[in-house]
Amino acid sequence: MNYEIELTHFDAIYTAVVRSCVEREELSRFVPAACGEVWSFVRAAGLPHPGRHMALYLDTAGSVEVGAEVFEPFAGNGRVHCSQLPAGRVATAAHFGPYAGLSEAHAAIRRWCAGHGQRLTGVCWEIYGHWDESWNADPSKIRTDVFYLLQEPAL
Repeated sequence: MNYEIELTHFDAIYTAVVRSCVEREELSRFVPAACGEVWSFVRAAGLPHPGRHMALYLDTAGSVEVGAEVFEPFAGNGRVHCSQLPAGRVATAAHFGPYAGLSEAHAAIRRWCAGHGQRLTGVCWEIYGHWDESWNADPSKIRTDVFYLLQEPAL
């Protein structure tokens, strides 16, 4: 798949998340379970206007925050925490298709950054589109936006 990589500025977004350290092989189970847990919390807490689901990868050791966008700070419950997606310069691309192919988008962004002198911070995230029933029949329409936080250029 060809990816169109874009450099842009990302504004911080509040999130409701479950934090954990997860092995790469476990992500396909952990991410949907954590999204469901957070969504249940958001509804029970009456948080207004919940947004899309997301997964924030904080390092290569498996530290991850998974949940949903929220639009104001809130008090967590010991398991679900208030956090933020980071602000800053990012390299981003949209992935269309099943989640199993997301590694291709990540690899494309990393290659593009290496070839264009963009230094990565080690922090990246995915924002998943709101599920549309048509995606059940045509998974090629599933949209996931992938972001890599970049180091600021040296002056």
